[in-house]
Amino acid sequence: MRAFLLKKLEYLDTTDRHLRNGVTVMAKSVEKKSMLDPKNDNEFHIESYVERILFGGRWLLAPLYVGLLLSLVPILYRFFIEFIHLMQDVAVLEMKDITLKVLELLDVVLLGNLIIIVIFAGYENFVSRINVATNSVDRPHWMGRVDYSGLKIKLIGSLVAISVIELLKDFMMEGDYDDKRQMWRIIIHMTFVVSGVLFALMDLIADKRDSVDLADRSTKSEK
Repeated sequence: MRAFLLKKLEYLDTTDRHLRNGVTVMAKSVEKKSMLDPKNDNEFHIESYVERILFGGRWLLAPLYVGLLLSLVPILYRFFIEFIHLMQDVAVLEMKDITLKVLELLDVVLLGNLIIIVIFAGYENFVSRINVATNSVDRPHWMGRVDYSGLKIKLIGSLVAISVIELLKDFMMEGDYDDKRQMWRIIIHMTFVVSGVLFALMDLIADKRDSVDLADRSTKSEK
């Protein structure tokens, strides 16, 4: 038994020496190639610099998202101005007029929600993760889960909701009814609806294609 163990140890020792010699030979050959062909080393450095510049270029988008965030300030100001006017005239306004004022406030809120969706989803998809919100209890559940296709669907959904509110406001307003203006508003609204349906169908087809590709790869790997 002792002799058998000694033979095993000798075999492992020789195998380890062979592996070390092989690694040393490979390292020397790579070093010789780099010394003989310095262009490869220069190309590697140039490629690395270009890729770093391109990857860091995504931060050029960050000021745009900061600008979108600052655009909430006039929206907030306009909301409270409309709210103050509503409260001042609430005693003399009819229910229809109050409904119109509330629809205007709702329109402003939906616009603010749309801006927030674009800021969070766009920043995390194209710039960087928002690490300060990772462990926050107030983190919205959709943050980090909305990809580019999901962002398009949310944008179209918000635009459809805003368009519906504009149509309701026009239908409830008194005065001359402009048929041509309403026709174009309805056409634009239906365009948003059809665009949302088409985006959803394209995403569904893409997801099915990805699932089929994954299934094919798994079957090939099993074979």
